[in-house]
Formats: sequence, C-alpha cells, structure tokens
Amino acid sequence: MPNNSPLSTLNSPLKREQQNLEWKEFWRDDYLRWICGFANADEGVLVIGRNDRGQPVGVANAARLLEEIPNKVRDVLGIMVAVNLLSEDGKELVEIRVDPYPSPVSYKGEYHYRSGSTKQELKGATLSHFLLKKQGLHWDAMALPGLKADALDAGALHLFRQQALRSQRLPEAALHESDALLLERLHLLADGVCKRATALLFHSQPSRWFTGAYVKIGFFESDADLRYQDEVDGPLLLQVNKTIEVLQAKYLKALISYEGLQRVETWPMPMAALREAVLNAVVHKDYTSGAPIQISVYSDKVMIWNSGRLPPEWTVERLLSKHPSAPFNPDIANTFFRSGQIEAWGRGIERMVQTCLEAGRPSPVLQVESIGVWVTFPFAPAQVTTLRKPVETLVETPVETLAKTPEKILAALKARPDLTLAELASSIGKSLSAVERATAKLVKEEKLRFVGPKKGGHWEVLE
Repeated sequence: MPNNSPLSTLNSPLKREQQNLEWKEFWRDDYLRWICGFANADEGVLVIGRNDRGQPVGVANAARLLEEIPNKVRDVLGIMVAVNLLSEDGKELVEIRVDPYPSPVSYKGEYHYRSGSTKQELKGATLSHFLLKKQGLHWDAMALPGLKADALDAGALHLFRQQALRSQRLPEAALHESDALLLERLHLLADGVCKRATALLFHSQPSRWFTGAYVKIGFFESDADLRYQDEVDGPLLLQVNKTIEVLQAKYLKALISYEGLQRVETWPMPMAALREAVLNAVVHKDYTSGAPIQISVYSDKVMIWNSGRLPPEWTVERLLSKHPSAPFNPDIANTFFRSGQIEAWGRGIERMVQTCLEAGRPSPVLQVESIGVWVTFPFAPAQVTTLRKPVETLVETPVETLAKTPEKILAALKARPDLTLAELASSIGKSLSAVERATAKLVKEEKLRFVGPKKGGHWEVLE
C-alpha cells in the first residue's frame, strides 16, 4: 500500500487514533484480538512504538517482531498481514496492515470487531448476525422448519394483495397466483419451507415462533405509575394498523375544532409521522431480542422503543440526514415495500421529521442505545395544557330541554351568523354534542344551511 494512503503513518502521522488506526507502545500477543477486529471489519493499521498521544517512542526489538508477528497472526488467526518497519524521529516503529476478510476470523474461538475507535467481542445475537452477514445471509431469511404456507393467516395475505395492488410494486397477475407462488415471488419460501420473515409477516401468532413479536402499549402518569396497558399481536402486516387504532381510540386525545359543519381533529402529532415511527419499529426490530416493541404514552409525549440496531458506524446524525437504505430485516422490509407501506430509499426518518415540522409540531427526538432505538414525540405546549385538564363528565341533555335547542340555535344564528358550533354551544348554554345533533337536524329539515368556505363562511337561517 503506498505511503499516501489515508491509513499511512509514515510521512504524515495522524494526531489521534481513528476507526482504522490503533497505536500501541509495545507488542503483546493479546493485540492479536485487535488484528482480528480489523479483519472482521473494514481494514486497519496497528502501529507498535507510538503512545496514545501519537508520539513515536520506538520499539527495541523491531527486527524480531517483523519475523514473529506474521507467524503468530497466521497460526492463531489463520490470515496473512503485511508487517512493515518504519522510522520516525530516529525511532523504529512496526506497522501491521490488516485487510478486510470475507469470511469470519476468530481469535481462539472469540470473534472481535472494530467499531469506531473501540474493539468489541461479538456474542449472542450480535455474533449470529455477524456470522450470517459474512456468509451473505441475514437472520430473517433463514428457513423455519415446521411452518408451511397453508398455515399462514389468510386475512394477512388478502390484505397484502390489496395493498400491493394499490402500490403497483408487483405485477397484477402475481397477486392472483396461489399463496405459495406469491411467497416465492417475495423470496419468503426456501425450498418450499417458510422463512422466519414469513412467520413474522403472515402467521396469526408470530410470538409463538419468536418471543416478543408483538407491540406493548402503556399509559404512564409518571415513569413509575402505569395506569393501563394493551398488547397488539398478530401478523406484522396487521400490527401496524392495529397499533395506530388502539393509540387513537384509547391513548391519545385530539383537540376538536369546527370549520363550519366540518369537525376537525388535531392530534398531538401528525398521524402520518406516528405511523412512520411504528412502521420503522416493526420493520427494523431485532426479533432475536425477545423484547416487544414498547410504546409509552405520557400526558406530554409518546416514546417508542424497539430493539433494532444501526449498521456499524451509523449515528443519529446520519439517520437524520440523507442516507442509504440498510434494513436490519431485508425480507421483512421488502414485503412492506411491495405493499406500499415504506419506501426503499431510507427516507422514513426524514419524512417523519418533515411531516412534524410542516404541521407545526415539535420534531421527534431520536436516541440510539446499545440495546435499541428510541423515538420520542414531544407534544406542543398548547396540546399538553389541554390534555392535562380534568375530563368533564358528559351528561345527556334531557329530552324536554333538547326540544327547545333548535329554537335557541336559530335565534342565536340570526343574530350572529358567523358563530362556530363551539361558540354557538357556549352562547346558548348547551353541550357541544347536543348542538351538533340539533344543527344537523335543522340542516336536514332545510331550516338552516352553511354558506361559503369552511373558514370565513356563515350560517343562513332559512325560515
């Protein structure tokens, strides 16, 4: 490798260690782990004879190391590296250049990986994903013996056909094929056997196969005070819609306003943004974690957590900027893409943020941890104040009083034809629901009508 390479340390020593560069003052056999980490990642350079500040301190046994290190790397790691003698300020340094290896490299049964400026030992699910990736495979594409296509949920398959027909991301003829042929087209069958992704997407009880393959929702007065909760199970293709429905029906409160007769609901965040966040959680979750997606609802925010992990070296800043699509579960993502629910360009986070900003709502906050990803939707101050008010008990208006309501409405609107329904209810001392029913009845009886646009229009009494 020529000395003008970005990794070169001969003519232009770097001032700090980087992702692909490590400095050590002297050699220890334990540093074979670092070489292993470089080989399993992108590439790297290990320099012996430089301290943590980047200053050359030299090594006394450089000639011996030039002979011993290549042999130890070959015998222990099974790979070849380039070992070079460098000279700087009259001191000898040993440079070890490591190329990336297409197959996994282990150090005495341990698998190490260079991530950022640290070396990590891969274990558990992380190791499994790494080994699969090195083989050109991914977790959700592995076969799931014992699950046949005829055991899948017919409703989920029917829904997918409807969505794919609208999205036009599959030939229409393919949507009329048998379930088995459709799954083959989606790469969800391996030699006639369903894959892990198939069970998650289309089985009626995916949690039967994978622990935690559901969504858990809870309302919290505080972090320690859970008031009530729900679980949303079923095929992933159905979980997203069901989750949004449960949130709207039970957990979120919309501000109600009127534009003429039109009832307008303003939610704490745009529903399109909330749906995008739930989609991201379902599609990119690590289903080996055993933990469900968790949605925590408070009076001033909604927090969504999933156990997904970002690609190496990805940060929140990169997620919020232009970035390529790198789905954690490619087969699951492909099916959601064909159904028209997500894009294939990695724009989900960008669209979620943009939707909130265009609606005048606070931008969602992303937080990446070693165990998962948080997306938090803070509520606007006005929405928080309104939602924290005690819920009033609605009492049905007695029938005898309700009979007088139309007369009061007509009289009020003759005097003030620009009143909204909410203002009208306040002016005649009736509940909003009673005014809505009575006004609709008057319009139907052609005693009242609304003239002009929803904003800026007025009422006209026809009697």
